[in-house]
Amino acid sequence: MPHLTVTYSTQLDGAFDRTALLKELHPLVVEESGTTGVCKTLLRPEETWVGDGPGGLTPLVHVEVGLMPGRSEATKAHLSESVLALLARHVPEGAILSVEVRDLAASYRLFPSTRGPARPPYGSATRATLRTAP
Repeated sequence: MPHLTVTYSTQLDGAFDRTALLKELHPLVVEESGTTGVCKTLLRPEETWVGDGPGGLTPLVHVEVGLMPGRSEATKAHLSESVLALLARHVPEGAILSVEVRDLAASYRLFPSTRGPARPPYGSATRATLRTAP
């Protein structure tokens, strides 16, 4: 269930192994959050700025973890600390690292879902087919 967004400075492209990070991040989040779901992750390279001075191009990595409501603040804080420690092992020294663990909004929906209706959202009769390269 967890939804993860890893936003990182474009100047870090090629400076850390994103696949290796995710191979450790996914089981860490699942275990420490107590979820039975599967992580869904967005990797977002972005132009980032830290402050207004000449060092504004300091590399930054921010991880956002969205979970279904119900975890204590202590559980979320512990998960944040664990993710920070993992980032520190994968991201080059000198980058600023941050993590936010938050509850997904009550309006959150996922399709297809084992918990929801077995039909496409918004009442549509059909759903587009994902095309993959041959």
